[in-house]
Amino acid sequence: MPEWQTADSFSFGIISGKAAAEILADVLPDTVAIVREAYLAQAEGRAHNPRSHFLRFDDRPTDRIIALAADLGDESAVAGLKWISSWPENVAAGIPRASAVLILNRRDTGYPFAVLEASLISAVRTAASAVLAAESLISAVRPLSERARDLRIGFIGCGIIARNIYDMFRARRWKFREVAAYDTDDGSASAFLEHVEPGAATLLARTQHELIAGSDMVVFATTAARPHVFDLKAFEHNPLILHISLRDLSEQIILASNNIVDDVDHCLQADTSPHLAEKLTGGRAFITGTITDAMSGTVTIDPGRPTVFSPFGMGILDLAVGRFIYQEARRRNLVVDIDDFFHEKHRW
Repeated sequence: MPEWQTADSFSFGIISGKAAAEILADVLPDTVAIVREAYLAQAEGRAHNPRSHFLRFDDRPTDRIIALAADLGDESAVAGLKWISSWPENVAAGIPRASAVLILNRRDTGYPFAVLEASLISAVRTAASAVLAAESLISAVRPLSERARDLRIGFIGCGIIARNIYDMFRARRWKFREVAAYDTDDGSASAFLEHVEPGAATLLARTQHELIAGSDMVVFATTAARPHVFDLKAFEHNPLILHISLRDLSEQIILASNNIVDDVDHCLQADTSPHLAEKLTGGRAFITGTITDAMSGTVTIDPGRPTVFSPFGMGILDLAVGRFIYQEARRRNLVVDIDDFFHEKHRW
């Protein structure tokens, strides 16, 4: 039993979104290291991440709830499940698109010991994954002489995920010569640029093509259900593309690029852009490598092609960040304990 877990098998606590946000605000740049270790645990077989399960609705085709189970079998072993919903129409009503809870389970008894409000955990682990990929790939994509002049970054889709990714870059001390934004809702793009640090050069792009062609790094953080970017000419300068929303790029753009994924089997499902490319070609030869390959420097990136990072989003990341938050919440007395949650406690 890990030393941070109570000896009481029936202990159970809740960590609110407010508590999680308080902790994450203090440790934001450090979450990249937590995500990095989770990826390494997966690659080395110390973690297990079965395929996600999608609950869809015949009467609400744009909505879904996803179950992401995971197991981190390291020295601080824990298992768990993220249950996250995506309701894109919420945004028009002034409600965030995604809501989530994270359940943490003991590995000695199987009992759940905590539930965490996890919408911010999910957003932060996504941002940490994106920035980790950028830090791992940028040297292969842009020579040091070019990076020294600072980079132009563009965001397509300007909601909560985009803001968290930008905030993570800033927390990790990245500097950008220009920050551009494009969204089908001009108000969202303008609000995003207002979120950017005061004094930074910003651009409200008129079209996706304008943003892509003018950016060294492009972040896709949309709610697109199918590809909507088809113009290969916009990528002629071979940018680094953080394809966080997974379904924006056409098969032809994927096939013309270096492709880095978090996990091949996970990413090539559910009609992601790489999955569509696999369906088109009948194979996976277009996959260049994984994020752990990029981290170790063992992947070969062709600088004469765009480089696309497509992370399907793995439950091990939520579990790793959630475990850290639980440990820190315990230390700060931020866990709301429910002594009589399990009826078995009163039978044994």
